[in-house]
Amino acid sequence: MSAQLTAPGAAEKARQLASRQASHDKAAVAMLSALAALVVTLLKLTTGLLSGSLGVLSDAAHSGLDLVGAGLTYMSVQIADKPADEDHPYGHAKVENLSAFVEVFLMLASSVWIGAEAIERMLRHKTGVRDVGWPMAVLLLSIGVDLWRSRSLKAVALRTKSAALEADAAHFSSDIWASAAVLLGLALSWGGIRFHVPSLRYADSVTALLVSLMILLFAWNVGRRTVSTLVDATPRDTRRHVLHEVRQVDGVLAVDQARMRSAGGSHFADLTLSMSRQLTFQRTEQLVKEATAAVQRVLPDADVVIRTVPRETQTESIFDRVRAVALRNNVVLHDVSVQTYGEGFRIEQHIEVDEDLPLLQAHSFVRRIEDEICTELPRVLSVLTHIESEPATIEKPEMRAQDVAMEEQLRHAAALLPEILDVHEVVVRRMGDRFQLSCHCTMPDNLAMHRVHQVMTVLEDRFKSDCPEVDRVLIHPEPVTDNHHH
Repeated sequence: MSAQLTAPGAAEKARQLASRQASHDKAAVAMLSALAALVVTLLKLTTGLLSGSLGVLSDAAHSGLDLVGAGLTYMSVQIADKPADEDHPYGHAKVENLSAFVEVFLMLASSVWIGAEAIERMLRHKTGVRDVGWPMAVLLLSIGVDLWRSRSLKAVALRTKSAALEADAAHFSSDIWASAAVLLGLALSWGGIRFHVPSLRYADSVTALLVSLMILLFAWNVGRRTVSTLVDATPRDTRRHVLHEVRQVDGVLAVDQARMRSAGGSHFADLTLSMSRQLTFQRTEQLVKEATAAVQRVLPDADVVIRTVPRETQTESIFDRVRAVALRNNVVLHDVSVQTYGEGFRIEQHIEVDEDLPLLQAHSFVRRIEDEICTELPRVLSVLTHIESEPATIEKPEMRAQDVAMEEQLRHAAALLPEILDVHEVVVRRMGDRFQLSCHCTMPDNLAMHRVHQVMTVLEDRFKSDCPEVDRVLIHPEPVTDNHHH
């Protein structure tokens, strides 16, 4: 028992430790990325100003955006990992998406500035490149740093499911190609000056224009994904996959509604499922757990909220539909029988009500249920209800030794029924001025339940006729091959 109680606590503690470790890893790699971006930006800016290379200056501007983005990422992962509170019931994970959205506008501004400057230089025939040695060295260093950053960020992003880190990793991967393009432009520009090829002198400006277009394309991709997340758009394939998995759960009749959203690396799903109205509350809870697991197979660790709706099924019998009315009114119903009655049916049933309920209220309550049954089943022409009292208090019986006379009367009545092979564990109890008797009866293994019920009813009636002082008789049937008499 203690192991069962401590296991959930240990699992929760392990989950919290893993969450704290993930937060630490995200913050650490974001900080290192920001520091690296700062160093590379300063180197590129200094080299670009000294060499006069627009390509290097454009790449420095791009790296400056990387620096701003890395700073935003660092702050966003710190805030995004805060737990949910009253003001933010879904948590703070969307801060990561907001930081990416701000970075999109910075990239657009940089792209426009670099593109405009490149076009102006080409129209005015400005080359401006005075040296290529240091710029090329700095660009090679930048490519190495970006390669390290993109791999480190991607590894942590995959492990922690961080949208901000994943966007930064993709961003720095594109920076490698941008720096390589600038490097090629510098080489071609130097070659144009060195070998007196005028057309190659514009390679630096052309390369800067290409870099601006790459930044624009990347901004478009990041912006499209970010806006989709901010407006709670769900990919069609993801939604289709989730619905397919949930519909495979045995007992789910239909998925009436499915809403999904993501925030940072977190996923949320709200579903409304139709289930048979004949299911018990506990069985419904089991199906909800199975449906939750089905959603989490597609969206791992998703926060899933499921609402169930009771539905009538095509396989329901007339007995099922009568019980459904009783369940809807939260009453105990038993001993339901259905007989043909003219061109329709007649139903007889037993309903238990509170023992202190006045007759008028009990009759009105039962009458309402009878009317509901007739509405639910138009072919039912008559409903007869036996109203029984349900004990509201737990009485403490006065234990007595087995009453020999009563037991003899019971055995005599049982001997007249050939289906009863044995009577044992006879117990007589007194509750106030009433007697109650319970016993176990052994019957053939293959005896049908409807006949078992008939035999027990006959035995109870005969015994009460012989012993009218007995208020209640409880008979437990047992098969020959599995009874408690041995």
